[in-house]
Amino acid sequence: MADSIMSKAATMEIPINSNGDTGTLPEDDSLEQDLQQVMVSGPNLNETSIVSGGYGGPAGGIIPTSSIKGPAVRFNPEYLDRRRVPAPGPDIRMKSRGAGLPKSASAASQPAQHTIQHPGSSNNNIGISSEEVSRGVAVEKLDSVKKWGINTYKCTRQMFSERFGRGSRTVDLELEAQIDVLRETKNKYEIILRLATALTSHFQSMVQTQQALGDTFTELSQKSPELQDEFGYNAETQKLLCKNGEALLSAINFFVSSVDTLVNKTMEDTLMTVKLYENTRLEFDAYRSDLEELSLGHRDAAAMVRIEMAQHDYQIHRDKYERLRSDVMIKLKFLEENKVKVMHKQLLLFHNAISAYFAGNQEQLEQTLIQFNVKLKPPGSDKPSWLEEQ
Repeated sequence: MADSIMSKAATMEIPINSNGDTGTLPEDDSLEQDLQQVMVSGPNLNETSIVSGGYGGPAGGIIPTSSIKGPAVRFNPEYLDRRRVPAPGPDIRMKSRGAGLPKSASAASQPAQHTIQHPGSSNNNIGISSEEVSRGVAVEKLDSVKKWGINTYKCTRQMFSERFGRGSRTVDLELEAQIDVLRETKNKYEIILRLATALTSHFQSMVQTQQALGDTFTELSQKSPELQDEFGYNAETQKLLCKNGEALLSAINFFVSSVDTLVNKTMEDTLMTVKLYENTRLEFDAYRSDLEELSLGHRDAAAMVRIEMAQHDYQIHRDKYERLRSDVMIKLKFLEENKVKVMHKQLLLFHNAISAYFAGNQEQLEQTLIQFNVKLKPPGSDKPSWLEEQ
């Protein structure tokens, strides 16, 4: 029975941690000292029972401890000191954590820890910087949308005010007159371009018909001996007309190409600048009207701040309006000079080519083409090639 008591007491005295390792016992000798202390002091058997058959034994082996009398448990301070003070020997958990390793090994492990921490910190910095950049882009987009909305609202209000006669607009009478003349000139030149293109198409059909007629006369002159001379004269005439017609077609095509460049490129570019000028004029009048309304209102601290901001926006749009106004005036001046120069050359070419062709003056027609550097296109050059058709 004493052996069972000793085994149970010893079992109760050995602490086990959560990892299954022993407690802070420095070495195996402490276990023997604890057993000796239990034998000297005696376990506290009051209100307990002893299982004679060990754990899991039958219930009949339980002996009440009230019948056993022995010495009470006495306090031994040396036992607590031995439990608190760790022995100098290495601990299993410290070995597993690397505390018992040499200084060289622990020192070698420190740089690895530092190298592990640096990438994490750099990743955090990169993440923070990317978030700041994305946030800044979002704020910038929001500000641009806000400015666009305010500008659109003011311009729309100004446009409706001008349509219904409630608002005033900035007018440059001289510039507006030049712009109206340009639009009217462009419309007239578009008519000339359309008619010249139609003339080219019809005259090309006539030249092709003359060429086919000349080929037919040539074939009949070979098959009809009795009419060989007559068919031959007509065939030569149609071929000559076809040759002169091709020369005239080259002159007309050159005329059409030059007018098309003048109308659809030069004039269109100037009108695009005019359109930008008109939009800028509308924005300028919108901010001007806004400044006038604020100036007529009550003057307090908040109103003065709004007036200063409106004055700043007004000055910006005024400078932009003046700059585009100057650009339009310069482009109109250069356009007028270019138009006179180009049309003088093209109208002279058109007149001389038409007159020489219908007068039957082949030499004058060829001289006209040489004078204006017009290259004679070979027959069928306008048709797409076989590769282009495929």
